[in-house]
Amino acid sequence: MKFKLGDKVKFIDEVGGGVVTKILDSRLVNIKTDDGFEMPVVTSELMPDQRDLQTQDTITTSIPSTVQNSDDNEPEFISDINPWGNIKEEPGVYLAFEPHEQQWLLTGDIDVLLVNNTPYELLFSLFLNIGGKIEGVDFNSVPANSKIVIETIDREEIEKWTSGYLQLLFHSDSPDKVYLPVHSVIDIQVSRFFKEGSYRANTLLNGKAIIVMVITQNTLVVASDCETERKLDAEVEKLKTKITDKPLIDKYKTGQLEAVVDLHIGELIDNILGLSSLEMLKIQIDTFKKVLESTIKSNYQKVTFIHGVGNGVLKDAIIKELEDYENLENKMASITKFGVGAIDVVISIKDN
Repeated sequence: MKFKLGDKVKFIDEVGGGVVTKILDSRLVNIKTDDGFEMPVVTSELMPDQRDLQTQDTITTSIPSTVQNSDDNEPEFISDINPWGNIKEEPGVYLAFEPHEQQWLLTGDIDVLLVNNTPYELLFSLFLNIGGKIEGVDFNSVPANSKIVIETIDREEIEKWTSGYLQLLFHSDSPDKVYLPVHSVIDIQVSRFFKEGSYRANTLLNGKAIIVMVITQNTLVVASDCETERKLDAEVEKLKTKITDKPLIDKYKTGQLEAVVDLHIGELIDNILGLSSLEMLKIQIDTFKKVLESTIKSNYQKVTFIHGVGNGVLKDAIIKELEDYENLENKMASITKFGVGAIDVVISIKDN
């Protein structure tokens, strides 16, 4: 059930109730209890206070029907970003997909959110490419350092939310800078939504989610003078950005330009039933190659591959693959951290 600010509610499983003072997200609200305390409560644990509903009924009967109809469309949920802690993600705009069932990430409904992690008010227009036809889905504004639940979708609707366009404008009453508009192309792999590992902990939302970077604040282009304004159309073309998955290596990041990748087959796929040893080795080597390429392209300095002890086949295959690369060094990884079943690959930068 959705609640609004000021709604009087009662606890379902406990005595007492209170008033909704803040909407934290689509499933969590702040309640000021009858005792004067404030606390976050999951909406599924609340019910409307019937006394409040009776009062509302009495009031609404005297309101003209045209005014009553204005409440038919429920407002979208707008709330602060992570009111409990520091934001670790880079300032910018993010598209997020947060499952309702945090214990069963691959089931149940999903909230589609736009996160405005900037000090500017964000105006957005969202279009989806559905069966080759462009449909305008939503347009709205998001306050600075806030997020909005654009829509709650079921699993059958996922595919239509993976392709489209997002247009952004940044506003402030007293801005230090004026930014050019942003036009972004949404292109997300559908398969990500059906892998538990795609839903990651973050500091933008309360639960695990697929977080997709739209644009970072430091890559926005400033419209600083008349010359820039005259070239607006050309600049907008240059500003086109594509919402794509983060580099593969970022999934394994452990520190500044460093990562650790566990190549045990159980970490790479959910079900190994029916796979031969050769097939499993191929999966491990393919993963190694993709991660290594991503490591080099992303200018990481070191990546540790955990290959395990076993019979040494995977380790030998890794070393053989490394022979095809220049400016790479490999050595046994820290025995203290990984035992004898891991190898460090160090990427050295070749001077021009």
